[in-house]
Amino acid sequence: MNIHHLELFYFVAKNGGIAAAVRNIPYGIQQPAVSGQIAKLEESLGAKLFQRRPFALSPAGLELFEFIQPFFDNIDVVAERLRQDSSPQLRIAAPSIVLHDYVPVLLQKLRTKFPAFRLYLYEAARAEAERLLLAGDVDLAITLIEKKSRAGIEVQPLLELPLILLVHKKSRLARAEDLWKRDKIEVTLISFPRTDPVHSHFQRSLERLGVEWFCGIEVNSARLIERYVASGHGIGLAVAVPGFKPAPQLRVLPLPHFPPVVVGVAWSGKLSAISRQLFVELETEAKMQRTRVKGRSGKTRSAINRSRL
Repeated sequence: MNIHHLELFYFVAKNGGIAAAVRNIPYGIQQPAVSGQIAKLEESLGAKLFQRRPFALSPAGLELFEFIQPFFDNIDVVAERLRQDSSPQLRIAAPSIVLHDYVPVLLQKLRTKFPAFRLYLYEAARAEAERLLLAGDVDLAITLIEKKSRAGIEVQPLLELPLILLVHKKSRLARAEDLWKRDKIEVTLISFPRTDPVHSHFQRSLERLGVEWFCGIEVNSARLIERYVASGHGIGLAVAVPGFKPAPQLRVLPLPHFPPVVVGVAWSGKLSAISRQLFVELETEAKMQRTRVKGRSGKTRSAINRSRL
């Protein structure tokens, strides 16, 4: 028997017909070619393997499918295991600021345990990161997370990050609260898309205040928000990531009574050894950042108490 003929039969039997098999075979092949090669397989076996319309496996076809299915079902798994043993791969999805400012340091720590591995980085916000995870195109995503994750995705919260507003340095606005006192906020809000958790958190907080301020410029990265605020196009909604320093043209307006967003790690399915190690590095880094935040908060409270004496 020809192994390629068996592979084509596997896809036909698994997908319930030749037309459906052609749509799911991971390489280009036309329906007539599949039909012709299945016919050759049947000829070599001297048996009809399935009924075409409606599709149904014959007893011989069912016996053959049950025999070859474990092999073809697991061949990708075995191939990936062999690749991981010889040269593991790590595929990460994250926003651009995370890939640019944080991932390089984490990878340096990771290389102490995995000196050689293939790395794939994908710039992606939450929705795209979830799509990549479910498709099996990435191993881990570092992303903002909601209370409920999509089916098939596991999440682990790492840090709570406060929301902030970015204004041009020349702006007369001193506090965010001054905006909420206005009858109508005329200045343009520059933010992530309406479906993004950052935007959703912000809008829910505005609703509690009885304030309406809708996004006028939607962008897909924190650096674009900074760029457009610095160019005088409006006020930007951003997240105070650890170590954040605004550009020289910008000022930060805190939003102390707005709930923070949560950044975490997300994955789907079983993690490889290198992915688990990156997970450990992420948790360690998050713990260090939480300790720094508590330290700064303690210093701030002490300074306030001394000023009262």
